Amino acid sequence: VQLQAFGGGLVQPGGSLRLSCTASGIFSINVMGWYRQAPGKQRELVATITSGDYADYSSSVKGRFTISRDNAKNMVYLQMNSLKPEDTAVYYCNAEKIRSGLTYDYWGQGTLVTVSS
Repeated sequence: VQLQAFGGGLVQPGGSLRLSCTASGIFSINVMGWYRQAPGKQRELVATITSGDYADYSSSVKGRFTISRDNAKNMVYLQMNSLKPEDTAVYYCNAEKIRSGLTYDYWGQGTLVTVSS
């Protein structure tokens, strides 16, 4: 199983970025999500989305970020608008698969988002 995230970069405050993540070697993913880790901080949840397109967001990004997925392509996206300097972090995509009562978590390598003027 391999998850690859891309789309990070440098953006000015108030700007937008769209992250993408592709999952290979896995199918019927139950939940896909984005997490982030800022320097010196723990990894935190950003947003998740189920196979039925139910989305959930952390309070810090709600109303600014939108998560979506394409089940046919095994991809998840994160549209980030109105970016703030505190959104600077490495963003990781995650895939969660439930099988026979067990939960399997898979992680991508991360993509760096820097919000700075």
